[in-house]
Amino acid sequence: MGWWILLAIVVFFAAVALYDVLQTKHAILRNYPIIGHLRYILEAVGPELRQYIVTNNDEERPFSRDERRWVYASSKKQNNYFAFGTDNDPEKSPNYLVLKHAVFPFPEPEAGSEGYDALHPIACGKVLGAARGRKHAFRPASAIYISGMSYGSLSAAAVEAMNRGAQVAGCLQNTGEGGISPHHRHGGELIWQVGTGYFGCRDLKGHFSLDELQERVGQNNVKAIEIKLSQGAKPGRGGVLPASKITAEIAAIRGISMGADCISPAHHTAFHDADSMLDFVERIADATGLPVGIKSAVGMNEFWIELADLMASTGRGVDYIAIDGGEGGTGAAPLVFADRVSLPFKIGFARVYNIFHERGLQEQVVFAGSGKLGFPHLSLFAFAMGCDMVGVAREPMLSIGCIQAQRCHTGHCPTGVATQNKWLMRGLDPTDKAARLANYMVTLRKEIMWLTRAAGVEHPCQVTLEHFEVLDECFGSRSAHDVFGYRGPRHVETPESGRQLKRQPDLVS
Repeated sequence: MGWWILLAIVVFFAAVALYDVLQTKHAILRNYPIIGHLRYILEAVGPELRQYIVTNNDEERPFSRDERRWVYASSKKQNNYFAFGTDNDPEKSPNYLVLKHAVFPFPEPEAGSEGYDALHPIACGKVLGAARGRKHAFRPASAIYISGMSYGSLSAAAVEAMNRGAQVAGCLQNTGEGGISPHHRHGGELIWQVGTGYFGCRDLKGHFSLDELQERVGQNNVKAIEIKLSQGAKPGRGGVLPASKITAEIAAIRGISMGADCISPAHHTAFHDADSMLDFVERIADATGLPVGIKSAVGMNEFWIELADLMASTGRGVDYIAIDGGEGGTGAAPLVFADRVSLPFKIGFARVYNIFHERGLQEQVVFAGSGKLGFPHLSLFAFAMGCDMVGVAREPMLSIGCIQAQRCHTGHCPTGVATQNKWLMRGLDPTDKAARLANYMVTLRKEIMWLTRAAGVEHPCQVTLEHFEVLDECFGSRSAHDVFGYRGPRHVETPESGRQLKRQPDLVS
């Protein structure tokens, strides 16, 4: 009898292991059959354990347990509500943001009525490239987009899932500086990021090649080009893709050799200052007809002042500026750069926007923001500061299975999101995860619109810092308007209404 019981146990676990390996819903179980269930068991009893011996719901970083839970539930179309009131302590939390709602909220459109869209796209309030007359200027259908994450840093399955999900959600996907891969070609529209390594558009010596860029643009669904000056997590340092994560396919896409770390230099070789950068931007825009923007973290002000002065006086200019906060993510960076270099988004963006506003250029540029903005209140605050678009990256990673293991730099991501290990990568099913990515984007936009209407306006571009209060830990508060400073009206034509909607005021020092 004992042998029969033992055999039954073995057969049971073998059946569970076989099911785990063949199913496509959970990457952890595909990669770690049987023992992977321990994670879900611990997760299920987590609230009870945390109450006594572990961190609370808001202590973990970069993303708290509450934030991760909201993303996971939203991506799976599960109940993402929370019970029993907030577990935050607004009266003891410095810089605590509160949206000041209107007594009479803006009414929500009824299903099937004009202006109603089940996907809640939140079209951009500006036409990207229109101010400079680009041939292929366009209005992004979604003001929320997937920020830059390279193939190489992310797995092929993760890139494919995001591109498929972007197509479903109707949003743009930024390629990251690693170039355009076959995994970016599943229907999603692209922003092609060109970094200091010029991957995908370089000659045999590693220098920028306009011919190569034009050829790739003609082959792919590229809607805009982004010149990456720096990213928030490691500005002034460049980037590294470890040799262990470089496959033959990645080497071919990037135009590099295998067996050595892939280094993105800290600076560009195609230009050396704001003036030569504008020549570079106009050269690309003239050759492709596409809008061309820049992405950068914020440190010293001199570059931004010079850029704004040149745009005001020479007629040349960038079509958009994406500001990345120092709290932004990365696959790998020196700790000191991630912790101590570049300004947080709110401070950095305010300084740059103010410089352009002082010269009357704020309406000639589409402003974008990134750096932990993938939650409804933070996205809306970015709009209030002057953003026209918001880029999200790590939050989409969470939506397709990332568990914040923080193993991205090792090549051993347990969920197959940030690795090139074939066994680990096979746990991530692109079709299933594409749906989750789309669900997250749709939910984020939906809840941004909930907040927008609670503020009494129709579109996020109408929300200003007057709608926000900043609480401190001493029972005090200041209007976000007073913290950052504002003046002057702004008019934005929203595609939903086709009419001019007044937004005021604008940011100044």
